[in-house]
Amino acid sequence: MPSLTRRSALATALTAAVVAVSVPAAAQDFKPAVVFDMGGKFDKSFNEGVWNGVKRFMDETGVEVMEFEVTNETQREQAITRMAQRGADLVLGVGFAQADAIDKVAQDYPDTKFAIIDVYWLDQPNLRQYRFEEHEGSYLAGVAAALASESGTVGFVGGMDVPLIRKFACGYVQGVMDTKADATVLQNMTGTTPSAWNDPTKGAELAQSQIDRGADVVYHAAGGTGLGVIRQVADSGKLAIGVDSDQESVAPGSVLTSMLKRVDNAAYDTMMDAMNGEFTPGIVSLGLEEDGVGIVENEANAELLTPEIREAVEAAKAKIISGEIEVHNYEDDQACPS
Repeated sequence: MPSLTRRSALATALTAAVVAVSVPAAAQDFKPAVVFDMGGKFDKSFNEGVWNGVKRFMDETGVEVMEFEVTNETQREQAITRMAQRGADLVLGVGFAQADAIDKVAQDYPDTKFAIIDVYWLDQPNLRQYRFEEHEGSYLAGVAAALASESGTVGFVGGMDVPLIRKFACGYVQGVMDTKADATVLQNMTGTTPSAWNDPTKGAELAQSQIDRGADVVYHAAGGTGLGVIRQVADSGKLAIGVDSDQESVAPGSVLTSMLKRVDNAAYDTMMDAMNGEFTPGIVSLGLEEDGVGIVENEANAELLTPEIREAVEAAKAKIISGEIEVHNYEDDQACPS
């Protein structure tokens, strides 16, 4: 399969004001579509990150994007097929759970362009796949957690127990232990079915169980379930680490940082490339070097993310990019070194 690595252009956040835009000639007949996965486009996490990129594309080009929010597992293939039938030039699927569906529909509609985020193992000539190096960003979250913890015990709550989420956990544990070798990391997964992504009550319960065992910083990679994690951690007077998007607004003053996945850039770049005739299939890998992952450092968390923590995070980032630190990728061997 062809492989593609490219630096995704970073853009500043859009203002809330709606401005008039001229529609480029290439956009006049362009029809893109996106199929969000369970949790919805306003999940304050993964789907919403994609939505932010889609919205940026629409605001800049004036092009409308057809969309569908999956609420049932059986809808995925049907929704992707429907977009192709409606004449979409490009269909973007959100999340690894759509892999089988988009693989099948891409074969059925070879003249349509397809893209999917968090998938890299398919092989279709009309499909672009995005792979994020979540373990690298999670390592930085681990560095921050270890230095912010007063108890020496930190936690991780994952959503569905799949290799991708183990990848988050493994990078996080390595970052914690490389920073404080005597630290303790508690780990729980929410479940083994897709419902694990949307169970904030269970997330709160798991977070509280870790707090009861001494954790004072808890990182989640659990989609909508993670909102329960963050709120419970905040209610207990501890610190949370969000994921995918900046989740500080979920519990202001209690979110140490968030591990960002620039899925917004993936969505935006895919649509712009397809519209401008620059779409290429293959695998796009986005890690720290490509600004595809990272952690939030801004005014909102300035008091929590101290200069000492920021300095340590930046040093770790530089060493990962240079190769001095190699963060283990769970997906390579289905294992996490102790």
